[in-house]
Parts: sequence; C-alpha cells; structure tokens
Amino acid sequence: MSTTTLSRPSHRAEAPAKSIRRKPTFGIYFIALALVGTIITPIAYIIIGGFRSNAEITQDPAGFPNEWRVENYANVLGSDVFWREVLNSTIAAVATTLAVVVLGVMAAYVLARYQFKGRGALFSVFTAGLMFPMTVAITPLYILVRSLGLMNSLAGVIVPQVAFQLSITIIILVPFLRTIPRELEEAAFMDGCGRLKFFWRMVIPLSMPGVVTVGILAFIASWNSYMLPLFILNNEATYTLPLGVQAFASQYSVDTAKVLAFTSLSMIPALVFFSLFERRIVGGLTGAVKG
Repeated sequence: MSTTTLSRPSHRAEAPAKSIRRKPTFGIYFIALALVGTIITPIAYIIIGGFRSNAEITQDPAGFPNEWRVENYANVLGSDVFWREVLNSTIAAVATTLAVVVLGVMAAYVLARYQFKGRGALFSVFTAGLMFPMTVAITPLYILVRSLGLMNSLAGVIVPQVAFQLSITIIILVPFLRTIPRELEEAAFMDGCGRLKFFWRMVIPLSMPGVVTVGILAFIASWNSYMLPLFILNNEATYTLPLGVQAFASQYSVDTAKVLAFTSLSMIPALVFFSLFERRIVGGLTGAVKG
C-alpha cells in the first residue's frame, strides 16, 4: 500500500510590493505654473487696471500704473447703484443656497435610505439634469417664468436656479447619506427617535461636509449667474452684479479704468468666498467620490 505524502500549504506571506512614488518632474511644475498664470493674469490685469487712468491704459494697456489711483474704486464704492446690485445678488444667492440645501438634503435622504419602486429611475432623472445646461432651456424657461408672473423679480431668478442646482446637489449628497450605518438608524429608532428627529439630529450633522460643499457651489453659481438674469430682469432696480457690470460698461464705455474697477469689485466677493472654502469643496467632493 503506497503512502501519499501531503504537502502542507505554505503560510509564508509574500512581501508587499513597494509602491513606487515618482517625484514631480520639471515639466509638471512648468505646466502647473503655466495654467496658474493663465488663470491669474486676466484677474490681475482687471484689478490693476482699476488703479490706472484712461490715458495710461490707452498708451500701455498691459503696463503698471505710474500713480496708483484709488478714486476709481472710491467712486464705485460710493455709488448707490453698486450696493443695490450687491444686495440683489446677495438675496438671490442666499435664498438659492438655502432652498437648494434644504430640498437637496431631503430628496437625497429619501433616495439614499429608502427602498421604493422607481428609485433608480428617479435618480437617473436627476443625473440627466446635468446634461441640460441653462442655455438649452432658456427659451421655455422664459415662457414659464412669464406665465407665472415672476418677470422682473428676484423670485423669477431664484426658482429656476434652485431647480438647476438640485441635480448636482443630490448626486453629491446621496453617497454621503448612504455611508451612514444602518445600525445607527436602528439604534436610534429603538431609543424612541422618530424619522424626522433622526434626520435633523443625526443625518444632517454626519453629512455636514457634503452639505457645506453643495451650499458653496450653489452660492457661487448664483452669484456668477448671468444668462438667466439677463432674460428675466429688465428693470435696473432688480439687476444683479453680473447684469450691473454689463450696464455699467455700456454707460461708461469711454471710462475704461472705472469699468475695470467696477468689474474688480463685483468679482472679489466670489473669489474670497471660494478661497475661504476651497478645502471644504475639495473635501466634500472627495467624500462623495469615495461614497
């Protein structure tokens, strides 16, 4: 009778492969600096141009001011028209942000936590909303806003902006809400926590990075919106800053320095807001991708 020798499986673990990290080359740094310079140069030109005179801009459009003139910015800041447009833009941006965050969180919570027929199709509808920019729907949107009696009002700008921002808001928030453990929800229900109480006390704090991200994106998109206010707002009393820049440039077309100063002041709030919350945006989008 032959005996068969069984070889025991080897338990030796293979040495993990060392990850090779390549240091950035000179070409990568050069491309990055070129991109940064391409973005910053127009902004710097507009801001510096506001400190120059019209004669200096005519003689040397790309030069630095011989004498830094602050009166261009002072005249714009002393204008009631500028501050009225700032107020209109602030009202539209804040209202849009609040509505997008509240409606987006509630809709994303249902899509992420509940099982119901047609959930996938509904999520696909919101995803498809990203493929239709406002320029494509501006004509039927104009007819709809006019039929609702919202022409020449900030409400006629806020409501469509909320509708267009909901798609990206829901897509970002759904992965955040799916990562909340089911065990936490079951434990909260066993302790007598209702659905609404669990939503406000547990869901909102845990998904705060995503909420902040969509809020920032909605605010910046509303602040920089130009196409929709151009079609909806015909009264100068309701103009937002993007429309105000166009009207100011048409009114003071021969005063290039003052136009550059007005343009600089109109874009500074969005630049500062984005710079302060840049990490929040990146962290929120990273969490959405991981989710």
